[in-house]
Order: sequence, then structure tokens, then C-alpha cells
Amino acid sequence: MTSFDLPAISGFRPPALPDVDVQGFWGDRIDAVAHRTAMILYDRCVAAGMLEQINPDIPVPPLRLPFHTRADGTPDTVNVQMFWDSDVAKVIETAAYALYRTPNPDLEAKTDEIIAMFCKLQQPDGYLNSWFIRMRPGERWTNLRDCHELYCAGHLMEAAVAYFQATGKRGLLDAMCRYADHIGSVFGPGPDQKPGYCGHEEIELALVRLGRVTGEQRYLDLARFFIDARGQKPHYFDIEAAARNEDPKRFRHDTYEYNQSHLPVREQTKVTGHAVRAMYLYSGMADVATEFGDDSLTDALKILWEDLTEKQMYVTGGIGPAASNEGFTDYYDLPNESAYAETCAAVGLAMWASRMLGRGPDGRFADVLEQALYNGALSGLSLDGSTFFYDNPLESRGGHHRWTWHRCPCCPPNIARTVASIGTYMYGVAADEIAVHLYNESTARLAVAGGSVTVEQKTSYPWDGHIDITLGLEKPLAFRLALRVPGWCDGASLAINGAAVECEIERGYLRIEREWQPGDAVTLDLPMQPYALHANPAVRADLGRAALARGPLIYCVEETDNAAGLHELVVDDTIATASTSVLSALNGGVAIDVPAHREDWQGHGNRLYDRQAPGRRPVTARFVPYHLWDNREPGEMLVWVRT
Repeated sequence: MTSFDLPAISGFRPPALPDVDVQGFWGDRIDAVAHRTAMILYDRCVAAGMLEQINPDIPVPPLRLPFHTRADGTPDTVNVQMFWDSDVAKVIETAAYALYRTPNPDLEAKTDEIIAMFCKLQQPDGYLNSWFIRMRPGERWTNLRDCHELYCAGHLMEAAVAYFQATGKRGLLDAMCRYADHIGSVFGPGPDQKPGYCGHEEIELALVRLGRVTGEQRYLDLARFFIDARGQKPHYFDIEAAARNEDPKRFRHDTYEYNQSHLPVREQTKVTGHAVRAMYLYSGMADVATEFGDDSLTDALKILWEDLTEKQMYVTGGIGPAASNEGFTDYYDLPNESAYAETCAAVGLAMWASRMLGRGPDGRFADVLEQALYNGALSGLSLDGSTFFYDNPLESRGGHHRWTWHRCPCCPPNIARTVASIGTYMYGVAADEIAVHLYNESTARLAVAGGSVTVEQKTSYPWDGHIDITLGLEKPLAFRLALRVPGWCDGASLAINGAAVECEIERGYLRIEREWQPGDAVTLDLPMQPYALHANPAVRADLGRAALARGPLIYCVEETDNAAGLHELVVDDTIATASTSVLSALNGGVAIDVPAHREDWQGHGNRLYDRQAPGRRPVTARFVPYHLWDNREPGEMLVWVRT
């Protein structure tokens, strides 16, 4: 574990949304969200009837979606409709970022109207959940295991913080502070409090966001309580079920590993269960570790990190191979065509990776942050921002396509809010250090070492690895600047004011400590050549295959470029001779053209098996970034190609 020892420096925190202006690659994607996705999300919430459930001025609507059933056909306690508040909250959060990017009076008025509904719905004691106020009154706080109450509260808190930071409006923020205070009165270690926690983690990280923006320590303390209480014995979910006169052993998925409450969090060593829940839990743990300097949480997270990234993660940064539990199965079980790899799970992994950087720059975390964002998460949103992937397979026979909506619509607003807030992932700021985790054309206004610094990036990343950084200062200022050298990069070079500088790479970062002058220019060159990745032989689905990559991007072949029968393609040791080309149909995305062969079965007739091996003919295989697939003509897709 020594490779994960973290430097003894003060905690790093992400900048607020208004602190970073984003252009370039991610700027184009933010514009798609601002100009198209944000309003699409609103319209589809209206069409689904979500706002009718929130609106206290109209009669209680009928149940729109049925309850789940168990394997034996008996009714379950879970209904997707019970966590609609969380989906609407993410729509509000997306709208906040969109409005900061591009003023839109219509979108702002519609979002204000939703917020007014929530504020009017809030109960005198601060409680706020449309399902338990309108649809199931009298049942609040009786089933934390299944009913997503605290999960919904967490997403509303995140929305409130975002809307306040983006617009300056405090209505939802004040309402969520009242709700957080109510939750803090109900849950805690006191004799008259419930020692409970949510079956779907989220409130832990949300309370940290709320605490950071309000400066209220009690919200941070409550987040730590929920982390510490999880999995303690006697098990709260057992006590809760018994109080409902239910068999504590009979519940959805039949194991507390599903929601990571099988053990106290510091004793967990294997990533299990529902992938999104796990990522949100670990994100909250990392935030609490940063806020309280808790090495015991950080040490536990390092073990879980290695377990996930070395045995259970797709090359795209996707996680959770199984649809049955939307999560994890066995080590190295990473099928391609049936991969679930939920968009929300990749978003969650990026959130966890970003928060692990709160204890200091470490390339292992930042590399996976980049891997998940550019590949497993971004694939969930079409180029024009109008359609979405819920699951993200690494292989398709031509029948997998983005859809406009989903009965469990968690992924569309999740990827939208992530893309629109990407500037907050790019930098980390400590008392005396600025870390640049992600490269993208942007301007960040950051406070460090008692002064203000403007960090301006000029780059075409991820299509090109040349980055120019200019530091804007009012006066000379001494601080450390940490620049990430991605793990995929060989031969990085650094120059300051045009002069080459030798600097050792420390945990994946060039950490430059000096007194910086106004206008200092830093140039970082990250050579970007196509390369092949090979899977551990324990990943049986990828034996004899390779995945192509360039920079942070994983590539795939599509039928529209290569004709049908992608499994007939065979790539030799010729990747070094590959060429690149720009595709105008994919917004200037860079394709890789690789010398390859295609198996030739002509002359074999329709025989299913043949003693004679097929011939091979030379072809050029075109690979495109995985996150861009299914943006043109429909057809087959393949990430792992035969070698």
C-alpha cells in the first residue's frame, strides 16, 4: 500500500462553479447542455407527471408507476416514483449550471416555479419529500433501507447549492438548510435520535457541499455521523424492518452488500453491490476524510480503490457489469456485449476519484477521473445533447441506441449536471497549492497563499497534448503549482517562460514550487500517440484482443466506417504506423486509421464449421472515440478488437 501514501499537506477543495470559465472541448459539450439538454430534461419531467407529485396546489395525482415485484411474484417495497424528487433535483442542478453559462429567462422561470413548489410543500418542521407528503403520508422515516428518503434530500441539497452559486437565489438553499436541520434532529447518536442512514447513499456528500457553502459545521458533522453509523450492529435496517412487522431477512436483493451496509465502512475491503450507491458512499467518505483529516477513512478507501480499479473496472472507466443488481459480480467479470456499466456509475466513479484528490494530488485518482469522464460517462450523452445511454456496453450487434427517456430517468440529468459543472473537476486548491487535474481550455480564478491567481489554459486537449498555461497575478506570489502528467503519457516536457525545466514527477504530478510573477507562462507537452491496451488474462472476454486508445480516449470501431462483421477485423503490430484524421461529422473528433486485416470467408459457402482457415485481406480499420459512438448511422460497435 505504500504507493498510495498521501503527502502531509492541507486538504484540497474544488473551485465553485463561477470560479472557472470553460471553453474548448468541454465548453462545446456544456453549450449543448445549456442550449438543449436542460430544457429537454424539464419537458420530459413534465410529460412524466413528476411536477404534479410536487405541486401542493393540485389534487394528489394517481400512482403513475407500479411497485416492483419480488422473484416469487409478491409486491416489493420499491417504486421508481418514490425517488422522483431526486431526478427533479438533478434537473434543477443542470438548469443552474445552464443558466450560469447562458441566460435563459424561460428556463429560469420554469426552474423558479419548481423551486417554489418545493418550498410551499415543505412542512412546518422542515421535512420535504413529495412521496411521503403527498403519496404516502404518515410513513416518513419508516423505511430508510428501500425508500430513498435521505437520497432525495441529498440531491435537493446539491441542487440548492448549485442554484445559489449560479443565480444568487437563496430560496431553495434556505429550504434545504431547514430540511438538513430537521434531519439532524431526527438522526444522530443521541438517546432520542434514530441511528439510521439511507439505503441509497448520497446525502453524505451532499451535506458536505451544503456545509462548505454555508460554513455550518453541523452539516459536516451530520455527514460524518451517517458515514460512521453505516453497518454498525445491531443493524439499523433489521430494527427498522421489525418495527414495520416485517421479516428483516426478506428484502430486495437479500443482502446488505447491495447497499454497502454489511460492515462498518472502515472494515469493508471489497467493492460490492449496487455500483452507484457504492460510488456515492465512497465519495462521501472521501469528503469527510478531507474535512476532518480522517486517515482511517482514507486508508479504507485506498483498499477499496485498488479492489475496484485492478479487478472490476472496464477500460472505459465503466463499472458494474450486471443488470440484475445494477452493480458488481465477481472479480474480472467484465463481459462486453452485456456490460451494464450504467452512466450514473461512471459519473459516480468520477465523483469519487475527484474527492480522493482532496487529500492531495495523486495521479492514480486523477487518471481514473479522466478515464471515467471522457469515456464511460460522456458516452451517456449524445453530441447534440438530446438523447442518452443508461447502460454502456463495449460491444453492440447494432441494436443498442440512445433513447429519449427512461422509466428510471436518473442518468440523463446526472450526466448533464456533470458535463455542465466540469470546471469544478479541473482544479484543486489548498492553502498554498493549486493542482491542475484536467486539461481543457479554461480560465480559473483561484485564491491561494493569501492572494488571487488567474490560471488560463490554452489547449486543444484531448485532441492534442500541447497545453499553454498563463498565470495572472496582481503581485509576485509564492505557491506550488501541480501539473498532472497522465499515466498514458511518455516523454512529457515542461517549460517556464520558454526555458525548459527539469522537474521530477511526484505521484503523477509535476509539482513546481517558486515565487510566481505576473504573466508567467508554463508550457506542458504531452506526446499523444495511439497505443494498444491488453487486458489481464483473467478477463476472459478480452483474451486475444486489444483496445486502442489515444491520450485519455478509448476508441472503438463502428459499422458505419468499417462495414458489418467487425469481429472479422484483426489488428497487427502496426499501431505505431496509424494515422489520424479529423471527422467533421463528429464535431472535429480525431479518428485513428490503423492498418489491419479482415478475415475472408468467401468460398466457404454457408458452412457453420470448416477445416480450412479463412483467408485474410488487408484493410484500413477506422477507430473513433468511444464516447462518440452511435452519433451517426446505426450499426455494430466494438471496443476490443482481435489481434
